[in-house]
Amino acid sequence: MLFIVSWSISPENRNTAIQRFLKTGGAPPEGVKMHGRWHAVGGSSGFGIAEASDLVQVQKWVLEWNDLMKMEVQAALTDAQMAPLLAATAGK
Repeated sequence: MLFIVSWSISPENRNTAIQRFLKTGGAPPEGVKMHGRWHAVGGSSGFGIAEASDLVQVQKWVLEWNDLMKMEVQAALTDAQMAPLLAATAGK
């Protein structure tokens, strides 16, 4: 299953978050594959696309970081997965 993981870092946690990221690379735990990560220019936010079959591993990843930042996780569908659902809806 794919997930959109977005985050925002408060100014008071910025330097600590930077240090942790540089030390760990922000890598997710085993069982979570990072497809890509994008950082907002001029801000302290961003998002990534990750894949996992075990929600526990996704939650573990969030718990490794949510002491420093707000993180939101949403399940995601690809165009190929969404198109049949849209077609069925449009056919009603």
